[in-house]
Amino acid sequence: MIAITGATGQLGQLVIEDLLKTVPASQLVAIVRNPAKAQALSDKGIDVRQGDYNDEATLSKALQGVDKLLLISGSEVGKRAEQHGNAIRAAKAAGVKFIAYTSLLHADKSPLGLHVEHVATEKMLAESGIPYALLRNGWYTENYLASAPPAIEHGVFIGSAGEGKIAAAPRADYAAAAARVISSDGHAGKIYELAGDNAWTLSELASELSKQSGKPVSYQNLSEADFAAALKGVGLPAGLADMLADSDIGASKGGLFDDSHTLSKLIQRPTTPLSESVKSIL
Repeated sequence: MIAITGATGQLGQLVIEDLLKTVPASQLVAIVRNPAKAQALSDKGIDVRQGDYNDEATLSKALQGVDKLLLISGSEVGKRAEQHGNAIRAAKAAGVKFIAYTSLLHADKSPLGLHVEHVATEKMLAESGIPYALLRNGWYTENYLASAPPAIEHGVFIGSAGEGKIAAAPRADYAAAAARVISSDGHAGKIYELAGDNAWTLSELASELSKQSGKPVSYQNLSEADFAAALKGVGLPAGLADMLADSDIGASKGGLFDDSHTLSKLIQRPTTPLSESVKSIL
């Protein structure tokens, strides 16, 4: 049995979609905080089980009979190390034989503040005694494209990444890699640095938005403090705004760049180019 945590999340849903191409629904366990939101998964014949990252006992129960676990990192920055610890201990108690964890690109040397909880989780996995693989995901293209509509409307895309190269790929590409690793053998002990084939700067993203929308869009580089303030000004929660600004500064230092092409090798096709992602949102 293969279990996926965060199965109703944006990445989790895409992983399950991919897994269903090769794995019978009866072999999948979807672990979700609120089963009422997972009716669509139940309808496909997937075993939906309640499990909360904050409650180790629910996770231990949800993982009974599971051989492999895809541990998708939680979304509550600041609480994740503790939550992932609950999941790892529960997996050990339930006799899970393999864990694949969605970490951060070059987590061990990343300049992004986000790396701290991922490094802590990687350490707990190493100490657990359970065979595991690290899926160190780069940035999702969607993280930036969420800002595309207002950028096109106002003619300016703002950020703090300077001319840092960002090797992003859409969530679906990372989901395909996760599905492959969790459904096949030979991945224990592997660290996969996953990123898009073709890196781009935010200036190049602005140019692509301009080209495809037919409206002038330029990139405006801000200080970390000014970018965070601008994000808060449009209604983003303070914690999220600060995290995004910090991540852009990290990108300016090369934190979101990788040219190993590990992701495309794993999914056996090129990653989705920026132009295609822009086209799909327009």
